[in-house]
Amino acid sequence: MAAQPRKQKDKEDLRRLILDTAGELFTSEGYENVSMRKIAERIDYSPTTIYLYFRDKEELLREVCENTFSRLADEILRSYDGATSPLERMRRGLLTYIRFGLANPHHYEVVFISSRVKFMGPNAYSFEGSMGQQAFELLAASVRECAISGDIRVDDIAVTAQTLWAGIHGVTSLLIVHGGFPFVDRDVLASSMVDTLIAGLR
Repeated sequence: MAAQPRKQKDKEDLRRLILDTAGELFTSEGYENVSMRKIAERIDYSPTTIYLYFRDKEELLREVCENTFSRLADEILRSYDGATSPLERMRRGLLTYIRFGLANPHHYEVVFISSRVKFMGPNAYSFEGSMGQQAFELLAASVRECAISGDIRVDDIAVTAQTLWAGIHGVTSLLIVHGGFPFVDRDVLASSMVDTLIAGLR
């Protein structure tokens, strides 16, 4: 690997390490209790290094959110490969959302469970034009396609998309937050939730 591409990859790897570590610390210790110095100490770098990548802790939180949404959207799109119908694509996307949350519990809790408004203010993270909006639009588009194909009955695209999201978010959050409950097999529960939601729209 040439020196320049390797150097760029090292920068990208460090940036990802900072984001992953910040997400974990924000969840385990609370956003208000985490400093840029604490993040730097966890990954064995100086605080100055962190500031080369992120202006402050608020920007770091915003980037954790955007990065998580971007990865989620990419995984949902990949899950569509090979699907033979709009309904199968929607089902795959809903299951992928749940599995993504369970595979990335720290990031999921920061992005979907914790109140960003509490830390960043009501205008610090705008949904409009964000990766969060793009990720949600994948679900709304899937609902629209299923309605056009006649696979589901839909009176209002937005209401239906938000209802589906509420359902999959609920089971994902419960599995992450209430680990002491004797849940059935996670994959079985995820499939049951998605199939029950879809059945209600048939």
